[in-house]
Amino acid sequence: MTFKTPDLLDEHEDKLAAGSVRVVAPMFRSYGGRRSFAGRIVTLKLFEDNSLVREALAENGQGKVLVIDGGGSLRCALVGDQLALLAHKNAWEGIVVYGCIRDSDDIGGIDLGVFALATHPLKSIKKGVGERNLALSFGGVVFRPDDWLYADADGVIVSAARLAV
Repeated sequence: MTFKTPDLLDEHEDKLAAGSVRVVAPMFRSYGGRRSFAGRIVTLKLFEDNSLVREALAENGQGKVLVIDGGGSLRCALVGDQLALLAHKNAWEGIVVYGCIRDSDDIGGIDLGVFALATHPLKSIKKGVGERNLALSFGGVVFRPDDWLYADADGVIVSAARLAV
């Protein structure tokens, strides 16, 4: 799928005005080898524990983007190179982390979209705590399971339905 987020917004101004297309605040940095990605949203809400991230990425991710609400924590990483490789193996389009990643140089060589707030060398704890398939709110946007996410160098947009590209 080839697209540019500015063009999508220009083509769907009516949906933007109606609120069915939303623009995420410019808070993320791109780390993955795939610079633009899009797909249906799968959500996780957790804090400094990435156990559920591994479980989700072990599933078939074709056409999907994993959105992780890590509470914006800058104290440890929720995704590293091994999880990024797992995501790539299972055909995920991308991962958006409201938190940190690690192994950023290695992740940059994987054909996977990865957006995060920052990097941190410390791994997370693993207690299996977190929730899945909830509506998440950060960056001025609500991310609902099965909504569509589009991300590229210009930013991240979320739509209630798939946009014609």
